[in-house]
Amino acid sequence: MSVNWHGVFPALMTEFGADGSLDLEATAAHIESQIEAGVHGLVMLGTLGENTSLSADEKRAVIEMAVATATGRIPVLSGVSEYTTPQAVAYVNDIEALGAAGAMVLPPMVYKTDPRETLTHFRTVAQSCALPLMIYNNPVTYGTDVTPEMFAELAAEERIVAIKESSDDVRRITDLINITGDRFRLFCGVDDIIVESLLLGAVGWVAGLVNAFPRESVQLYQLATAGRLDEARSLYRWFMPLLHLDCHTKLVQYIKLANQMTGLGKEFVRAPRLALEGEERRRIEAVIQSALDSRPEIAALAAE
Repeated sequence: MSVNWHGVFPALMTEFGADGSLDLEATAAHIESQIEAGVHGLVMLGTLGENTSLSADEKRAVIEMAVATATGRIPVLSGVSEYTTPQAVAYVNDIEALGAAGAMVLPPMVYKTDPRETLTHFRTVAQSCALPLMIYNNPVTYGTDVTPEMFAELAAEERIVAIKESSDDVRRITDLINITGDRFRLFCGVDDIIVESLLLGAVGWVAGLVNAFPRESVQLYQLATAGRLDEARSLYRWFMPLLHLDCHTKLVQYIKLANQMTGLGKEFVRAPRLALEGEERRRIEAVIQSALDSRPEIAALAAE
């Protein structure tokens, strides 16, 4: 199975009302802001989309809305964060029927699978659907590591086409290429190692701070992939304090606060998450405000 996924794929935030209710209209408006900025795809209902905080019906409603909003302009993927393999299979088949272009599949939630169980989970999902799949490897957050050697075993599964690599170890990009060649399309999933990952062979970025700073994110990707490294370094250095916000347990609250401060969303989250307050809130606001005060001019680059 061949896909041309590349570029900046926001791990899009799911918008809520002040009472925690799902706000599809605001989420659709956020999708439009990202498309207008030039992103290349969308990943709905990942960690930043608060997947596990939504009911089954709400998740399907989000995907239906996202597909209708994108209108085929860019591919719409959904995170798959289910507790069991049968639930993951059912969800992937449902989003396929809703028109999603693919799925980003996590290991099962709660129970930490061993390598044999992890491989069986991914193989079962791949053999039960017609969608192309991206495998999300994030051992730091989810406690299950899909190693390069395990991806070599998954290479036989035609529908597994891409990897979101979030081990927080940029050396993994080279290890994956050395072991699996060009079999998978490699996406960086950690904001503050994106330039390094692109230079080592990643073709895309499942991004967090793009939610609040979409034009800067797209330009950083374009500069790095075009070899305009002096310009990329300069933008990256300005961006880095913000990109560090992606690498924290409270990344959802931090980035939603950034969305609110840039006018691209609201900070409302669904419990058990709570809005930031006190010293922590003042500290994160200061990081975001400092970036806004020194925000660079972003001129459109020639199309890729």
